[in-house]
Amino acid sequence: KYLSNPRHAAVVKAVAEKANWKPRTSPSKDGKGRGLAFAERNGTSVAAVAEVEVDRATGRVWARRFFIAHDCGLIINPMGLRQTIEGNVVQGTSRTLFEEVRFDRDSVKSVDWASYPILEMPDAPESIEIVLIDRPDVAPSGAGEPSIRVIPSALANAVYDATGVRMRKAPLSPERVKAALGAS
Repeated sequence: KYLSNPRHAAVVKAVAEKANWKPRTSPSKDGKGRGLAFAERNGTSVAAVAEVEVDRATGRVWARRFFIAHDCGLIINPMGLRQTIEGNVVQGTSRTLFEEVRFDRDSVKSVDWASYPILEMPDAPESIEIVLIDRPDVAPSGAGEPSIRVIPSALANAVYDATGVRMRKAPLSPERVKAALGAS
C-alpha cells in the first residue's frame, strides 16, 4: 500500500506470492522467521523474502531460503540473469552474516580466510527461488548488483521475526546475535 510506482508494487506482490507470504502481527520468537525487503536501483526493482533459522544457544543464523522478484525491464539473457541474482544472494548473505574487517590500533587484523570469515557450504541457502518480470517494452536496466541491496534488510527482518530482537549492525554474527538475544 506504500508503493505508488506500479513496477515497485509488482515485484513486492510477485515475491509475496512466490513465498506464500502471510503477514504476522508479532514476531514468532520460535527461531524461525521471514523477512521482506524492497529496493530500486537505476531502474531495476527487486524484492526479497528471506527465511531464516536462528539457534538461540549459539546465535547462528542460517539463511535457509530466499525468494527474489526482479524487474530490470527487457530481459536479454534469462539464464545469465538468474545466475547473477543467485551470486548476489550468496554474496549478500556472506556479507550480512559473516564478513567483517577487524582492526586494532595500528593495522588491519583480517588478513586471511581464518581472520576474515565468509559463507561456507554448510551456511549456504538450500534454495533460491527467482521470479523474473520481463518487460519487453522497457529498456533493460542494471542486473548485476540490484539484487544484493535487499539481502541485508530481508535477513535482518527475518531475524527479528524469528527472535523478536532487532539487529541493526552487520555482520549478524553468532556472537552479536547471542549478545542481542541475551540483552532482550
